Amino acid sequence: MLGLLAMLPLASRAPLYARLVWALLLDDRTPAARKATLAAALGYVLLGRDLIPDDVPVLGGLDDIVVVAIAIDVFLDGIDEDVINEKLDELEIDRVAFHEDVARIRRFLPAPVRRVVRRLPGLVQTAGEALQQSGLGPRLRGWITREESNA
Repeated sequence: MLGLLAMLPLASRAPLYARLVWALLLDDRTPAARKATLAAALGYVLLGRDLIPDDVPVLGGLDDIVVVAIAIDVFLDGIDEDVINEKLDELEIDRVAFHEDVARIRRFLPAPVRRVVRRLPGLVQTAGEALQQSGLGPRLRGWITREESNA
């Protein structure tokens, strides 16, 4: 609970950071695997199938916060620092406050979980490249299309 109190200063800057994340999502220099990380976290939050049900007091919402925090950490970690700084300047976000907030989020998150999750974007990218090189994607689409036309 004390760790959550340390996150309160972030609440006032959340709209700024939401604009930053959006700007980074729209930027072509942001790797697709990092964008997929955020999409997966959004899916987790929206689907409502949580590790800890939301009706469990306090803990029910905590898992959503942790998933989003980890996803944002992994997302930002995979973007070139120059791109982030460019967006911070464009949006007039204080760099010092931003870096302090990122450090605060990283202290809040369990290190073993962060280490495992940081490998996910690389795995997604590798799987995508393997699928593309195998030629399985077009064959799978053809199979699905053929099945739909028979139905």
